[in-house]
Amino acid sequence: MEQTIQKIVIAGGGSAGWMAAAALSKKLGGSVQIELVESDEIATVGVGEASIPPIRAFHKLLGIDEQAFIKATQASFKLGISFENWQVIGKHYFHSFGQTGQQTWIADFIHFWLRAKSLGFAKDFGEYCLEHELAKHNKFAISQKPNLNYAYHLDAGEYARFLRAFSEHLGVSRTQGKIVSVKQNIQTGDIESLILDSGKVIHGDLFIDCTGFRGLLIEQTLHTGYQDWSHWLPCDRAIAIQTEKVSDAKPYTRSIARDFGWQWQIPLQNRIGNGLVYCSKYLSDEAAQQQLISNLDSDPINTAKVIRYKTGRRLKHWHKNCIALGLASGFVEPLESTSLHLIMTGITRLIQLFSFNQINPSVVDEYNRQSRDEIEKIRDFIILHYHQTDRTDTAFWRYCKSMDIPHSLAHRIDIFRDNALAFQHNNELFRIDSWTQVMLGQGIMPAQFHQAVNQMPTQELKQLLDSMSQHIEQVVQRMPTHQSFLNQHFS
Repeated sequence: MEQTIQKIVIAGGGSAGWMAAAALSKKLGGSVQIELVESDEIATVGVGEASIPPIRAFHKLLGIDEQAFIKATQASFKLGISFENWQVIGKHYFHSFGQTGQQTWIADFIHFWLRAKSLGFAKDFGEYCLEHELAKHNKFAISQKPNLNYAYHLDAGEYARFLRAFSEHLGVSRTQGKIVSVKQNIQTGDIESLILDSGKVIHGDLFIDCTGFRGLLIEQTLHTGYQDWSHWLPCDRAIAIQTEKVSDAKPYTRSIARDFGWQWQIPLQNRIGNGLVYCSKYLSDEAAQQQLISNLDSDPINTAKVIRYKTGRRLKHWHKNCIALGLASGFVEPLESTSLHLIMTGITRLIQLFSFNQINPSVVDEYNRQSRDEIEKIRDFIILHYHQTDRTDTAFWRYCKSMDIPHSLAHRIDIFRDNALAFQHNNELFRIDSWTQVMLGQGIMPAQFHQAVNQMPTQELKQLLDSMSQHIEQVVQRMPTHQSFLNQHFS
């Protein structure tokens, strides 16, 4: 393409569409025209209510006021995820967002902890992480010291409305209407315009597909192709429902493994988000709904809805003059709350790579390479939770335990089990701390630790660990409860 990019058309609203509109209008609004098309008749999935810490960097990039965002979306704070019944029934562990212990250039903290464990004086691994201990005691506060690594639980529908107001203030135009057809250039196959049910034609130079699982542009029009991951991530259904808030909001998400999947519980300021992710091969929609309803802690305030999906990714996230974001680009299920994050990185990647003069094949290839690399590493992290289990009580868990896994994940598991080595590739989302916590939580205990830690005298090691845990205990004691902090600052 030789033409310059003068107009960007976003197909679809929801979180993906309005996040794209907000970021593009904030950073590129002076150089391009931005129009978002959405239909009031088409409901969004709208259950992406849990986030991870990089959302704060995204908001900082946009200049979003945290207090205004929290009030608008009824958000609460999130320090991590509690995993219950994943390795075996009755065992719980916590994946926190914080750093555990202190790192050295020669060996990660786990090597010092393993040595202390062999000597008999190590506490549980999580007790050396502040965010872990705050979550355990339902404590939270925003302060410079200590500077916590946190995210949010939020109302996805209100988040989209909040970003819509933000975007429209920056000049984004919104057109209401249902897309009934897509016109392509006869010679190049590029998308030229969207035709709405009203007969209106929306022309554009670059199109962003935020139409959800349908992939109206990227798949139904451009036939980009899809790589199916359901042999590794067999859950293909989710039922979501909201319930009354009857207790103090916890500063973490609960993920409770069930017979044929898992249940989420996400506390907002005004209600609880609940859902059951399951595999339809083993559980019918009716039985899944009964199981979810029977495990709720409070009364429902809306009707449960079933969401059908297939885990995997588009073969190309950017194809011709169309970029897929959110569910239109792929899905790895919500276990580690990565859906909103993948939207953010897709948008920021576009801004960083694209000159907006013309679409260069080299830029498209690099965008697709980075997108593929990112989502595949997230995929491996999610598979880890399912595969590395000792549960054999149902056919679902027996399949997960025995299934073949990607070589990239098998290598990570082997090197951690053999040598206590976890690692983070360049630009990889999940850090060493995350891989370490989940591997330990799922029952992988390393066979040995780095012998360099033996250079530290035993008493010095004990004093170091005692000092860490005592400092954390002191901080936890002086912190307010999460609910009291919300009441004081955001009610």
